[in-house]
Amino acid sequence: MPAYLDAIVAAHRADRARDGRNVGELRTTALAHRTQRRPADRRDFVASLLQGHRDLGMAVISEIKRRSPSKGDLDPDLDVAATAADYQAGGARAISVLTDVEFFGGSVEDLVLARASCELPCLRKDFTIDAVDLYDAVLMNADAVLLIAAVLEDNELATLLALADELGLAALVEVHDETELIRALHAGSRLVGVNQRDLRTFEVDRERALALGRSMPDDVVAVAESGIRDAEDVRQLAEAGYRAVLVGETLVRAGDRTAALGDLLSRVTGVAGATSQNGHHGNAGSPVGSEGSAL
Repeated sequence: MPAYLDAIVAAHRADRARDGRNVGELRTTALAHRTQRRPADRRDFVASLLQGHRDLGMAVISEIKRRSPSKGDLDPDLDVAATAADYQAGGARAISVLTDVEFFGGSVEDLVLARASCELPCLRKDFTIDAVDLYDAVLMNADAVLLIAAVLEDNELATLLALADELGLAALVEVHDETELIRALHAGSRLVGVNQRDLRTFEVDRERALALGRSMPDDVVAVAESGIRDAEDVRQLAEAGYRAVLVGETLVRAGDRTAALGDLLSRVTGVAGATSQNGHHGNAGSPVGSEGSAL
């Protein structure tokens, strides 16, 4: 199978090598931009997810994605403004926007337009490799960024988490297995996404999130990503302790995206009441100890 992740990351590193911008100046610009933004312009990504979970039993992060390397075109003519508005009307609590151009057909302009077309916090979904990506995210007014554990060394992950916090960005750390979950927790992440899609082969394993959900500490906001097809999938993930799901292809391909969102949430009402107060099943007996040292 094609090694999609390796090819994508190599392309991003090559782009960075050609990037002639001064990193120190970019940092100064990003910090100034952050400071100058009005409080009313800031949107709390994590708070929005938690509110969605409290209100509906699950928060949905709806994705704007034109294409994928494995599936090809999903909706190459996608109307970003209309889609963002539809997602908000359907009950989404955040929007994920692909900004990768070469592999996913996204753009910075897509994120800027999506955020201007709704009141939801927006995640810049891209392949973050260093601080420049975070400074760029601030300048495009993103509210959150994606950090993929498989792409980053331990010191890189911890450094980028700290920098995201300094910049006022939520950081969704994406993991694919127990080893990466341990790394994410050790780095200090409390917003963890379990991607059911193997980014090297793009195959989906729908048992992955259910298995890892049982190992999440209670103070982690767990997000299930990829391969979420219907209300039954969402119900199972809610019972496994997930407070949010990130859904892309199912919604992008839907004829009525607002109705599709409602359908996804139709079976989770009341599920949250069966979990612990903060949204997870009690994990006192979880393989992850108080320091997250083992699984």
